[in-house]
Amino acid sequence: MQSAVRLPTPPPLESTHDTNLSRKRPRSSSSTSPNRRASPYQLHLRGSRVLREVDFNRNVEHGPHFNQDPRPHEKNSTASKPLSQVEKDASARAEYESLLNKSRSGPTYMPPAKLRALQAAITDKQSPAYQRLYWDNLKKSINGLVNKANVSNLRFVSLEMFQENMVRGRGLFCRSISKSAAASLPFIPIYAALVAIINTKLPQVGELLLRRLILQFKKAYKRNDKAVCIWTTVFIAHLINFQVGHELLGAQILLLLLNRPTDDSVEIAVGLTRALGQHLEEMNQQIATAIFDQFRSILQNNDISTRVQYSVEVLMQVRKDKYKDDKAVPEELDLVPEEDMITHRIGLDEDPMETMDSLNVFKLDDHFEEHEAAYRKLKSEILGEADSDGEELESDSASNSEEEDEEAKQDIQDRTNTDLVNLRRMIYLTIVSSGTYEECVHKLMKVNLPPGQEKELVSMIIECCSQSRTYEKFYGLIGERFAKLNRLWMDLFTSAFPETYETIHRRETNQLRNVARFFGHMISSGAIGFEVLSVIHLNEEETTSSSRIFIKILWQSLAEDLGMKDLQTRLQDEALRPYFEGLFPKDNPRNTRFSINYFTSIGMGGLTEELREYLKNAPKPAAVMPPPEPVIVKVIFEITFTITLSSNTASPILSKQISNTSSSGLRQRQRADTTKARQSWS
Repeated sequence: MQSAVRLPTPPPLESTHDTNLSRKRPRSSSSTSPNRRASPYQLHLRGSRVLREVDFNRNVEHGPHFNQDPRPHEKNSTASKPLSQVEKDASARAEYESLLNKSRSGPTYMPPAKLRALQAAITDKQSPAYQRLYWDNLKKSINGLVNKANVSNLRFVSLEMFQENMVRGRGLFCRSISKSAAASLPFIPIYAALVAIINTKLPQVGELLLRRLILQFKKAYKRNDKAVCIWTTVFIAHLINFQVGHELLGAQILLLLLNRPTDDSVEIAVGLTRALGQHLEEMNQQIATAIFDQFRSILQNNDISTRVQYSVEVLMQVRKDKYKDDKAVPEELDLVPEEDMITHRIGLDEDPMETMDSLNVFKLDDHFEEHEAAYRKLKSEILGEADSDGEELESDSASNSEEEDEEAKQDIQDRTNTDLVNLRRMIYLTIVSSGTYEECVHKLMKVNLPPGQEKELVSMIIECCSQSRTYEKFYGLIGERFAKLNRLWMDLFTSAFPETYETIHRRETNQLRNVARFFGHMISSGAIGFEVLSVIHLNEEETTSSSRIFIKILWQSLAEDLGMKDLQTRLQDEALRPYFEGLFPKDNPRNTRFSINYFTSIGMGGLTEELREYLKNAPKPAAVMPPPEPVIVKVIFEITFTITLSSNTASPILSKQISNTSSSGLRQRQRADTTKARQSWS
């Protein structure tokens, strides 16, 4: 009986091979025949042998890297001799030149690590290979710095740019920054600021860029290339704003565009004027007036489309608004002092324009090392560096460590009160943004107050309360909660009352009302004690109209919260009586009457009953006798009376008697006064 399991079928090649081996043929049958077909296995063996030979031949053709025999047992291994420095340098140059010349479209990409290794291997700085490597690195560095420039890092990018050889790479810089400006118009002010910084130290860079931009604009204007005209004119305008170019250049371009107005030329002129208008208004008002007169004539003639007319009208409105959205130099880009700016007076009609296009390509420098040494010296003058790199690193590290030690020793004091202003702003925003007083207290407790600044929190709560239109109990509850949380806050609010009362005359009536009700709530709720009232002296000399209003609203708030009965009980408390002596004075009846009249006028006369009884039972002062009339006054009166009588028409005998009587009386009094004086002196 046969098994039900089916055995696997062998592959065709193996089966053919086995049958051929097992079959024995006669010798005559194995003779070669031209018409005889080869078996599949023989074709397979022949094909593999042919493929191996073809692969070996290809490896030989590829070069020394692939020139290896796949049959190692047939190759005799030989020891390689070490290469000298000259041979290593020659092989590195040969490899670099082969990589450069291998592709027609450009040099082959080389990993940075391999590029650095090749550059380190080439020690001859006069060789084309080394200078070409240096040129490629310079181009990559300049492109990278231009591409990463923005508002925040412009200062640092300019310093890094001076680290590169800008004299050798000024052509690369101009080409790179022109491509970046054409690709991104919003970044043109940043690129112009970067050029202005470099122009202060290397004026040939700014001049070269300005000449190239003018030439590009002239070519684009002849070819009617609107896109190139737009970015070149805007770039030139911003260079003029940074005073790299002169404003006459912008005026020449505008007059050229508006001489024969078309839609495209007027649109380009509008963009140029928006970028350059504020600078023209400040530097040369006549040119700006002439340009806008030309725009008005174009609008009146209706030689352009409606869309362009609308853009011109928008430009007129921008001028009326004083270019508030189109500043010539933004504040964050104003990095160059006006005395360091260098302006190039290049006109649009200057011909031929020297653009030095040969600076864009690599050229072998026979005096490479001399030029590099000259730029290192120039760089040290610009950046204030040391001559050698080793000395730079050592001096920088030493100076940095010394500066850090000095900074650690110095106690920096902020006299601008910036931190205090920020703290007050944060407290104010926290109070305003809170929904309930509990939430506000919870948020304020999380504020990280510097040591000694806890008083600012109390003053800000009082200030916020005073600034509200009407009194809000919200602030009183905040103060109450803080005062009851910690003794520190209670003492701070207690000390804030005398300070507020002393400066109460500086506040308006509405602020007086809010502050008085705030402290009335604090006293009635027990957050602060009645001892704060001891600073008030209610009399005519020590109060003002503002302080009287404050006292009135304060006591009305206390009576509203506590009630008159409870308030009278507090006034009769022996422990609190010393704090009310200034409010209910008994030192002088005049001050007592003033206090009684004041509390009666504000509707709280019931609080002065005890004071009325005191004034009623107080002993009356004794009558004061007038001082005796001085003797000299009597004498003068008698003399005057005598003269008056003598001048009348009375009889001479009567006047003589009166004069004798007065003179004898005068002599007696004089003798008596003289005797008294002698006795007093003895």
